[in-house]
Amino acid sequence: MNTEWSSELVARARLHAALGEPARLAVVDRLLLGDASPGELGRELGLPSNLLTHHLKLLDQAGLTERSRSEGDARRTYLRLRPAALAGLVPLGARQARRVVFVCSRNSARSQLAAALWAERGAVPSASAGTRPAERIHPLAATTAKAHGLSLANARTHHVDEVVRPDDLVVAVCDNAHEELPLTDRLHWSVPDPAAANTPAAFDTAFQDLANRVDRLVPAVHTPR
Repeated sequence: MNTEWSSELVARARLHAALGEPARLAVVDRLLLGDASPGELGRELGLPSNLLTHHLKLLDQAGLTERSRSEGDARRTYLRLRPAALAGLVPLGARQARRVVFVCSRNSARSQLAAALWAERGAVPSASAGTRPAERIHPLAATTAKAHGLSLANARTHHVDEVVRPDDLVVAVCDNAHEELPLTDRLHWSVPDPAAANTPAAFDTAFQDLANRVDRLVPAVHTPR
């Protein structure tokens, strides 16, 4: 009998073991659609902090999750799934919405790119807005979109109060917007601000992050019947 298992097989076994518990699978299902702080996960799933800490440790050891520090409030950390950790395992039809609205603080880059990606790949209509919108689209956002076959030529910035409706699914694509918006049901994607580095590489990294997340969310959202 061969007991010299490959590292790839061992990693897969660890992944299956991590998912073989309802609470951990619930955490993963939640993180498939958007990022969340440990406190948010505990409240949403009804898990006490000590038990949640145990499950999060096992998910981290299995290579499923990673943490990032909030760009808005450095005391906060957000959990996210590692890229491509669970490709193809999105819970279908998990959310109903007439429209998906992507929100960031300035509405000049991340939210605009996300809305453009969604318009290309999703069946549900999309829009974007900002909590403190800038006067115009960031030039590197427009350049990045064009490089990937999308256009922001007609895009304009808008305040959330002008855009968001009660039946929208709101996705905050930056930490500041997530922390500034009222405590209502929404998803959060902790995408680092490419304008902080202000380089084409930073904008392309943000675009790829958003594209991966849009691809995960598209099959989970459908319009109400």
